[in-house]
Amino acid sequence: MQTPRTSWKITFNRKYFLLAVLFFMVEVLIALYVHDDFIRPYVGDYLVVFLIYFAVRAILEGPALKTAAGVLLFAYTIEVLQYFHFVERIGLGHNQLARTVIGMGFEWWDMLAYTLGVGTVVVWEKKFGAQN
Repeated sequence: MQTPRTSWKITFNRKYFLLAVLFFMVEVLIALYVHDDFIRPYVGDYLVVFLIYFAVRAILEGPALKTAAGVLLFAYTIEVLQYFHFVERIGLGHNQLARTVIGMGFEWWDMLAYTLGVGTVVVWEKKFGAQN
């Protein structure tokens, strides 16, 4: 019986890298071509945690649940920074890239989208992912 991994190590995982690339492409397509009030803001937020999770797992091998929790904490942090208008406070309010990546407005629905996304990632890991 294999014992669960409790620490991280730097590695390269091709499966997670390809999944990260796939979700990056989906996010770019949504950003470029979808201009609605549901898919872009909420489905995009739901999927962005997949992108971040798979990108982290592509380069770090470690506990899936702790990694997912870290991704969720990161997403929440970005959303809280939006609440405090961080982009404007650091003088990048005019920068479209900063406004897109960090975001401009806090919404509780975004927090729900991140939570549901990470929950889905955890279920996916249990079913298809590494056994750690």
